[in-house]
Amino acid sequence: MTDVEFTSLPDDASAGLVPVGGEADLTRLTAVTVEVAVEVGRTHMSLGETMSLGPGSVVTLDRLADKPVDLLVNGRPIARGEVVVIDEQFGLRITEVVGAEPAQSSTPAVAFSSEPIAQLGPGA
Repeated sequence: MTDVEFTSLPDDASAGLVPVGGEADLTRLTAVTVEVAVEVGRTHMSLGETMSLGPGSVVTLDRLADKPVDLLVNGRPIARGEVVVIDEQFGLRITEVVGAEPAQSSTPAVAFSSEPIAQLGPGA
């Protein structure tokens, strides 16, 4: 194994990071494109069952009709809601944001850490 040397960063190297308790400028992220999907439900089928599907076939899903559907961003659920029809198009009325905490009187601060996300534990 060889020795590794690390050089020190200049004092202004952390100028782009937001300190704990500071506010983040997230406006730069508004142009990022993500895939948004609404998931009504899922099921497991054999390949043979899938190949026998045709017009008029009914696929039973794992979710009851009166349960909320999931809103996924890049495959991760971020909200739940109910399907609505507006001018002959489907839409989603959001009823719950996944993982959202109850609203507080002040806006919570965004904290950044130099630790990799995988190493952050609860309360980090």
